[in-house]
Amino acid sequence: MSPPISALIADDEPLLRADLADELARLWPELQIVAQAEDGPAALAACRAAKPQIAFLDIRMPGMSGMDVARALLAEGTAPLMVFVTAYDSFAIEAFEREAVDYLLKPVTEARLAQCIGKLKKRLEAPAATPDISALLAALQGSLAGQAAPARLNWIRAAVGDTVKMIPVSEVIYFAATDKYIAVFTREGESLIRTPLKELLDQLDPVHFQQIHRGMIVNLRHVQNARSDGNGRVLLRLAGRPETLTVSRSYAHLFRQM
Repeated sequence: MSPPISALIADDEPLLRADLADELARLWPELQIVAQAEDGPAALAACRAAKPQIAFLDIRMPGMSGMDVARALLAEGTAPLMVFVTAYDSFAIEAFEREAVDYLLKPVTEARLAQCIGKLKKRLEAPAATPDISALLAALQGSLAGQAAPARLNWIRAAVGDTVKMIPVSEVIYFAATDKYIAVFTREGESLIRTPLKELLDQLDPVHFQQIHRGMIVNLRHVQNARSDGNGRVLLRLAGRPETLTVSRSYAHLFRQM
């Protein structure tokens, strides 16, 4: 009997990790999930330690993106077969440049995952094969044809005292997570919503909104300037708000050229 195929799943959403693991167990019983990770650095460490043959990598993760993990493993010459899983199709070309076997758009359908498993099995049987970039692009286009692009928020329905206010997303300066709510900051003041930060981030346009640490998202259109504090963090000065926001070290590299 041949040894089981080993795989890693990396995603910062526990439910999505569990769903993918369950679907893989059902569609590919021979596959053994040897590690799971909730952020980029943990995924990189797990790949180095467990040496899985396959890695399912979310692209947007805290600390390091899935692309960063892939880049590090490729540089070390220890990269497994990689499948990127994300809600955004805009990363497709870079994914293929990172020698991805496949690229899955969330929510991943059973049929699309089964197709991916077929590709992985073929690559495992012929590991020296070179990825067919044109075929990967065709598969991506096919998956896009069967689902709508992620809906982008245009308005925020937020509580201000006892009333509900409709706020244009373009006017939001930043979002900050509290114990039970997300605070929405505009020039006029602060209001509250209940949407989880991760879910909110997936609905915002990534061209304009950037997570700057685990509990905060900033609208880049309202950032006047960024400066280093000398300790590896970056401080953002905002247009329309008196406070200064601190970017964690994990995201500081995104603002060093501002």
